[in-house]
Amino acid sequence: MKKIALLGLAIASAATPALAISRYNSMSMTCAEARAVINRERAVIMRYPARRTPNMTLYDRYVANADSCDVGYYAYQDYLPTKDRASCPVYTCRPATDLDDDELIFRR
Repeated sequence: MKKIALLGLAIASAATPALAISRYNSMSMTCAEARAVINRERAVIMRYPARRTPNMTLYDRYVANADSCDVGYYAYQDYLPTKDRASCPVYTCRPATDLDDDELIFRR
């Protein structure tokens, strides 16, 4: 009986589509292209070189809006380097516990 249940579970999990998130290099896109990809796919992983250590590659998840964040997280405006701009405005998710009174009053 256990073998039948495990086989059924394996078949069901193999039949469901993978919830993969797309990965892109932000330095190969313009700001408008990067924002369009993020808005179209709702959430993506972007990789880009670190500012202080150019040989180091950084990765982060960027979202279209707060609807793409998990419960208990909010969309925070961040900046992503692209081919045409050093600071392209985009959103990333942050825990609601990070909310600070200063951020509510004085937005960057």
